[in-house]
Amino acid sequence: MRSKMLLWEKRPAKMPQPRMMLVVTGDDFGYCPRRNRGIVDCFLAGGISNVSLLVNASAAKDAADLAKRYSIPIGLHANLSEGTPVCQSLQASTLTNQCGFFHGKMGFRQALERGQLSMKQVELELRAQVRLFIELTGHLPHHMDGHQHVHVLPEVRDVFAQVLSDLRIPYTRVPVEPGLHSCTWLPAHLHRFYMQVEKDALDSIPVFSRYGIRWPDVYLGLTTMGQNMSIHSLQRALSHAFAAGPSGTTSSSASGSSQPVIKAELMVHPGYPSHPHEGGCGEGPDDFSQSAERQHELNVLKDPSLLALYSQERVQLCAFKDL
Repeated sequence: MRSKMLLWEKRPAKMPQPRMMLVVTGDDFGYCPRRNRGIVDCFLAGGISNVSLLVNASAAKDAADLAKRYSIPIGLHANLSEGTPVCQSLQASTLTNQCGFFHGKMGFRQALERGQLSMKQVELELRAQVRLFIELTGHLPHHMDGHQHVHVLPEVRDVFAQVLSDLRIPYTRVPVEPGLHSCTWLPAHLHRFYMQVEKDALDSIPVFSRYGIRWPDVYLGLTTMGQNMSIHSLQRALSHAFAAGPSGTTSSSASGSSQPVIKAELMVHPGYPSHPHEGGCGEGPDDFSQSAERQHELNVLKDPSLLALYSQERVQLCAFKDL
């Protein structure tokens, strides 16, 4: 009897139920070898739990191989704005400029507003990127979002939802961040851009819902990018997420408990700075990729103080496939 009691006493204490299941997604996987190495280091340190792959980037195959080697949950970062198309027939199309490159983050939006983009060509490119993702990884993406948030833009959102529905890709990203309106530390031009992203995301909700696409209850990451990421800013973002609760933009049904677990995504961009003329999606790395801000995010996300904060707040990191 005494030996049974000792065995019982040695059992580990039951972990408390998490208040939040948090998908921490490292975007732009595949952008360059240094980005890949930084993202893997961050995953192994427990700082991220999920990655989003740019299949048209220069180090995409290396990234897919690393995801397999380290069992990193991986989705598709659909790209219509940077580099060159995957679909060969679209090298000269409404999606590209005279040099054969996509129009860029703002150029894509301007061409869309002017009615110059073919949605049929958007669909062809999205499907080609999913096919390449399967070739690289051996499976469908667990989730699919848009590089530079192009997936929530008018017209594009309908094509995007149709492709996800047809291919049974269950999850996407809806970038509506609690606390964005009261954010005072962002430059005015960035704040205006993020507010437009939010409007487009809100307008996407009925479309994604109609197609049965799902997304986490809460999205975080616009207010904590680059130099704005700190333990304090992430703690503030989590507080906003807890205040928002498992409602608002969610398409997921709440659990039957009196305190349902909040499902959230935190978008992050860790990595080591790109070398000039190395990486990118065909035109070389942009300024953000060559800056120290990527490594700053990496350092914050790996900080034991942040991991302790997650534990204290009962935040459990997970992947989209775990939701």
